[in-house]
This record gives sequence, structure tokens and C-alpha cells, in this order.
Amino acid sequence: MVLGIGVSYKDMIGRRVCSGWRPFLLCLPLFFVFVHIMSVLELRQHSAAEVPQRKQYKKCDHLVFGPAAGEGLRDRLQCKGNKALTKTHFGASSKHLKAGGNISIVTVFATYNVDQQTNGKSLDSVTVGNISYSKVERSIAILNVFVNFIQETMPQSNIIILTNPSSKLPVERDRLTILPIQGDYSREMLMLQRIRSYIVFLETRAAEHSKLKGQVNHYIFTDSDIAVVDDLGQIFNDHPDFHVALTFRNNKEQPLNSGFIAVRGTPEGILRAKFFLEEVLKAYTSKFMKASRMLGDQLALAWVVKSHSSFDVRRFSRKQAFMDQISGASVLFLPCSIYNWTPPEGAGQFHGMPLDVKVVHFKGSRKRLMLESWNFLKSTSSSDIADMLCLILRSGRTKYDF
Repeated sequence: MVLGIGVSYKDMIGRRVCSGWRPFLLCLPLFFVFVHIMSVLELRQHSAAEVPQRKQYKKCDHLVFGPAAGEGLRDRLQCKGNKALTKTHFGASSKHLKAGGNISIVTVFATYNVDQQTNGKSLDSVTVGNISYSKVERSIAILNVFVNFIQETMPQSNIIILTNPSSKLPVERDRLTILPIQGDYSREMLMLQRIRSYIVFLETRAAEHSKLKGQVNHYIFTDSDIAVVDDLGQIFNDHPDFHVALTFRNNKEQPLNSGFIAVRGTPEGILRAKFFLEEVLKAYTSKFMKASRMLGDQLALAWVVKSHSSFDVRRFSRKQAFMDQISGASVLFLPCSIYNWTPPEGAGQFHGMPLDVKVVHFKGSRKRLMLESWNFLKSTSSSDIADMLCLILRSGRTKYDF
């Protein structure tokens, strides 16, 4: 055992450095240092041998209900069980949509080879309601429910799915178009490819605009794990001057969520939005490629916005929508609490669910809740969207098996 002074305790004894009473008293502190070091080493070895395996958190394969956040707040949804007690604003916005203002909901979707993703291991299926799903079938089921919600609340809108040309998506609906766009749709590059696909899509729409004979078609780019629970048309009527709209929250590192981006369908709106997204893409590829699989697009969005010296980030902590000029575009910032509400944030910073929520985003391990919510909505004629939102509000704290 080396004591850190160039000589071992054994050497000290062997050389009789500590022989005799007076030298022994002088060396007594070294003896205690030696004993302490030996005790620490023995404790470390003992602890290393007995470190327990980290407990694996088992995600739930059924809905788990708890209290509905926001109880007692007058501007939040109030529930008794899965029954809504307060009147919501659903359906009111449809009256404000101009006759010529068509809307298309656009999402990027890709499927993957399950055998490659699991290294040959078989995947357990999951059951929702009376249907069992493999991993690929789960993804398609989520896409179908995404379409179901849009056609329930915005039946006159169009749905466009941007995907890899090699993908064969078994989704056929009225007013739905599958548009292949070449690119890298691998898991590692999907968030980056999504921005590239948006840009290509806007380029084609700008080129085709002359054929529309003055007709304006607005676009809303979303994740495919969202439920549109009210008509989104009023955004373009209530805020007539924006080119591109983003959703914000009070989050210092990630104040913007990329799961909802609205683009005004005028020639100028399309071009300004395209240029803005090109700035985001440039920031992404130059600064955030280490986060290419997840969050890179949101970090790039925040960087482009916050890099403008006149931008006041304190506005992200407020609840009101606001506008600013960013990279030559008039950008409208909409609160996530209404246009990108998520179950965990509903139980946290959102303090429940606003009565005028438009979009529910089933981020992370809450895809089961998305399917269960749709099944609940369609289970009985007495259930409506407000009741379904009570179910989401009560069960959204839990992480589920997919």
C-alpha cells in the first residue's frame, strides 16, 4: 500500500523508520492514515459488488386515471370522472373561416423495417380495445387516428402525407393525398428530413400557385401524433398579417415546439415561410447535428428566433399570442397551451386544459392514450369531445407502453 509520500507502510516498518517510542509517536498519524485508506478501499469494493441493478420502469398497458389538473380554475376544463362539467368553445371557430380559405394539414410519416430495428428479436404486440398491433401496425394505427380526428373536426380540410417514395402506406381516405419526396427518412435523420420535406413542399406550392387562379390554400404542418379537436381555420382570419406561425411555451432551452407550424397560403406567405425554414435548416446543419435524431429542429428554431437582438424572450413566459419579424418573415407565436397542448404539461405548467384548446399532442409514451381517446369518443353516442378531453386530462400523467 503506497501512502502517497513515496514509501509504503511495510517499507516503513522494514526500515524501522517508526521503531522506538518517540519515532513511533511521531508516526502514529501515518498509521491511522493507512488504516483509513484500507477501510475506504474495502468499502468501495464491497459497494461495487452489491450495487443493485437499476430498476426497469414498467410502462402501463392500460389507462391509469388520476385527478384532473386545473380543478377549481374558471378558465380550465372541469370534469367529474370522464364527464365534462364546463362548456367548451368547440365548433365556434368554424363560423370565422372565409369561404375561399381552404386548409391542408401536412405531416411527414415514415415506416421502418422492424427486423432491422430489433436486431432479429421478435416484438411483443400490444392490445388496444379488441385489436392487437405489432410495432409497424401501431404506427399505422396512430396515423389513421390522426386522420380520423382531422376529418371529425375539420371535414372540409385536406390531408397531405409527405413520405419516402419507397414507402407503401396503407391509408386511403377521401381528401387525403400521399406525396412522395426524396430524402433520408432514417430514424437518425428524420427530424432533419422533415424540415427539408417542408421546404420542398413549399417550393412546389409556390410554383403551382399560378394555377390556382387566386384561390388561397393555407397549410398547417404537424406531427402525426396529434389530435385536432377544434377547427383551426380562425388562425388565418384572426391574425391576417402573419406569414408563418409557431407554438411557444415557457421552456428556457426549448421554448418552441416544431410539432405545429402554420403557413399562410398567399404567394408571399409561402415564399417567406420557405426562406424562414431555410434559415432553420442552415442553423440545424451547422450547429445541432448532434441532436439530429431528436430535438435538433426545435433547438434550431429557437436559435433562429432568439438570434435576433431585438427579440424579447420574456414573452415566452406569457400566455398571449404575439408577432415579430424574424428572418424577413412575419412570425406569429401561438401559445402551446391552446395550439399544442400536451398531457404532461397540462398537469404541470399549463395547470389543466384551457376551454378553447385546439390541438392535443400525444408526445412520447402516450400514443396508447391517443388510440384510447378516439375509441372512447366513438364508443357511445353520448360521449363528445369535451368528455374525451376529461379522459385525456385524467390519464395523461402516466407513461404508457407505446
